[in-house]
Amino acid sequence: MFSLFGRKKAKSNLRPPRGPGETIRPEDREALKNWAAGRAFVEAYIEPETLVNEMSVVLVDERGEFLRRRIGGPKGIDAVDKLLGCPVYDIEVTGYPQRMRARIERESLLRKREEQKARRAKFERGELPD
Repeated sequence: MFSLFGRKKAKSNLRPPRGPGETIRPEDREALKNWAAGRAFVEAYIEPETLVNEMSVVLVDERGEFLRRRIGGPKGIDAVDKLLGCPVYDIEVTGYPQRMRARIERESLLRKREEQKARRAKFERGELPD
């Protein structure tokens, strides 16, 4: 028998994905180290884990260029700090840096202009748009 008012809620088995040992994978460690090596003013921004994505880090340099890699879990935060020795921020507290947002916007505008130029050239040749 079952009771409508007395039933317990089932525990959810949903867990966010985590890397082995809840820390940075070797290939991601190398990518982070190589990217940060030749750049000035690198900062690390920790992105929270979700049910779909692992916890990740975004490295941003002085020009707004960035690199995103998985760090596995909470232990990966300390590993990033030790590996790079740069300032580490929580994205939920600080948000993304303005220079990164400006670069993404600029690249998006340039990409749209190129697409418009290609469509215009296609139209002038007499080809019908898709």
